[in-house]
Amino acid sequence: MTVATAPAPPVTNTPPSGSSRRGVLRWLLPLGPAIVLLALFLAGPILWSVYVAFTNETLTGSASVNSEFVGLANFTRLFDDPNFINSFVLTFVFVIGSAVIGQNTLGLIIALLQRGRGRTTRSVVNGVVIAAWVVPEVVAAACWFSFLAEEGTLNAVLGISQEWLYTAPMLAVILANVWRGTAFSMLVYSAALSEVPKDLVEAAAVDGAGPGRRLLHITLPLIRRSIMANLMLITLQTLASFGLIYALTGGGPGTASQTTPLYMYEQAFRYFEIGYGSAIALVMLVVGALFSLLYLRLIKVEDA
Repeated sequence: MTVATAPAPPVTNTPPSGSSRRGVLRWLLPLGPAIVLLALFLAGPILWSVYVAFTNETLTGSASVNSEFVGLANFTRLFDDPNFINSFVLTFVFVIGSAVIGQNTLGLIIALLQRGRGRTTRSVVNGVVIAAWVVPEVVAAACWFSFLAEEGTLNAVLGISQEWLYTAPMLAVILANVWRGTAFSMLVYSAALSEVPKDLVEAAAVDGAGPGRRLLHITLPLIRRSIMANLMLITLQTLASFGLIYALTGGGPGTASQTTPLYMYEQAFRYFEIGYGSAIALVMLVVGALFSLLYLRLIKVEDA
């Protein structure tokens, strides 16, 4: 005769609720100071800027005391402002010329040329390129002013008298930004190229593939994620570039090199229109977010 026994209850590893809460607190407490600092100095100013962008806030006058909500008036004015349109176009030219084409391409070329070179050669090249990156923007601007001024080094070498900062201000700031920022792209691509299997490249060479075909069909596809990540980072950095242009040309002559960050600064802190300046900043924030989403989308498409 068999005796029926009730099935044993399932064994669960769920800890008591009190223990779970203590575990969460154990994780959150070390992060508490960082969260508070981010809320105060990052999220707080961003939220305040978003709010101010919809008001007529100013630094002087009655609106500095009793600002009013004006809805989309700042944005309507912004897109009807020819100076803003001009600054936006110049910002696009600056980003494409100095980041997407200049820093990205030059950084990749330097990283490729360093492959297979001795440690001494790599150290010297890295030191020279990184030295331009670590100097402050004001110092970099002073160096390029001395180089491009009418009595500067370039005119002395060419034997001509030309005011490059007046006749070609955008070209001047693009070259200065490429010179200063290429080191970041070089380091990203040097790290990416070190992960490319050498036996794969050597096998392609044995099969008769030349340097160009090896680069296009092996090296670049293998480092495409690093290319997209580098493009996203340098685009965002260049989009917000202010100090180098301000110190080198001040946005001039006239508005010939006045990118959107400089125009935003002028409206907010020279003409004291904080509301209008915040609206410009909010538009730039949205543009930067769109660039980021585009690059992330391209990375996902390539991984699919």
